[in-house]
Amino acid sequence: MRTFGKWLGRILLALCLAAIVVGIWKREEIARLWAVNSLFSEDKIVHNFTHMDAAFLSAPVPRGNGPTSTLSYGPETELPPGVADWIIERDVTSILVMKDGEIRFEEYFLGTGPDDHRISWSVAKSYLSALLGVLLEEGAIASLDDPVTTYAPLLTGSAYDGATIRNVLNMASGVQFDEDYFDPDSDINRMGRVIALGGTLDDFTASFTARFAEPGETWQYVSIDTHVIGMVIRGATGRSIADLMSEKILVPLGLEHDGYYVTDGAGAAFVLGGLNFTTRDYARFGQMILQDGMYGSRQIVPADWIAASTAPSAPTAPGKIQYGYQWWIPSDAQEGEFFGLGVYGQHMYFDRPRGVLIMTTGADRRFKDDGVLTGNIEIFRKIAKSL
Repeated sequence: MRTFGKWLGRILLALCLAAIVVGIWKREEIARLWAVNSLFSEDKIVHNFTHMDAAFLSAPVPRGNGPTSTLSYGPETELPPGVADWIIERDVTSILVMKDGEIRFEEYFLGTGPDDHRISWSVAKSYLSALLGVLLEEGAIASLDDPVTTYAPLLTGSAYDGATIRNVLNMASGVQFDEDYFDPDSDINRMGRVIALGGTLDDFTASFTARFAEPGETWQYVSIDTHVIGMVIRGATGRSIADLMSEKILVPLGLEHDGYYVTDGAGAAFVLGGLNFTTRDYARFGQMILQDGMYGSRQIVPADWIAASTAPSAPTAPGKIQYGYQWWIPSDAQEGEFFGLGVYGQHMYFDRPRGVLIMTTGADRRFKDDGVLTGNIEIFRKIAKSL
């Protein structure tokens, strides 16, 4: 009996030591997995959204060595009635309103400030669209109607085999992908765990084999479609998205700060939601889009690409919200109205005829509630009309 006790004790000691060794060996992956599981918790969400590089692998997106472009201030504007309550209700962390290239209102909330890097979530998709437009004009990519497998052969035999670049730009790949943010077993949350554990998003994307529709037939918001665009760009150029985004889009903008991408374990940028910039630097990009791709004296993104990408071209259902090339258009859009949208309250809203850009960041854990997006658009319209 005493011998058995010693034997059992040694086994338990060995198991404990093994657990400690594994814990030390995998401590970074365990820490990132823990970060994923607590990323959106009420007491941590604001802090987490400002410090994504502390929890995940990341790659810098340098601003370059040029001078910072000036964001001039116009006459300060009081926001219309109801906006202050909306800011509180929607857990807005920053709002910056520009008209005709001048800042008319800028404020930060919930302990955030102008130098904080805030995660864009899916506003990052609109950045990737702009980069694709530049590469298309340069000839690195021949046509939007090329199959994605031409540039991303890893996808041969997957559900993306047969889809074109235009299909994935329009979120019309037909690939079956569960985008439920509140189901821990959904595909979007499985993807988060792949990133946390240092897996590769290319392999994860290639693992999908089922479709609910043929490519180009039906619109359904499938975030992994944007990763395919990233694969196409990397395959066409042999370069990283972070380097290309810096060189082609961001250096000419004269940002105040370097930005960064969250990355997977292979260093590939999390292009569908991992960009991090300050609110003012988001506004610089937005102002360039508002000015048909021109910033300062330089045409950064082709004007015809801006027009095409922000027009409703996806096969969305009649009377429902519309979609272009990684940009959103309201179902009842006024002329020149479109926006970039990220979960939890990230918005880049445009009213082109009025020359208005509105950038907001947030930590809105109720962003999926009925009527929230419609209410947000109405707030932006109210602000634009008041200027």
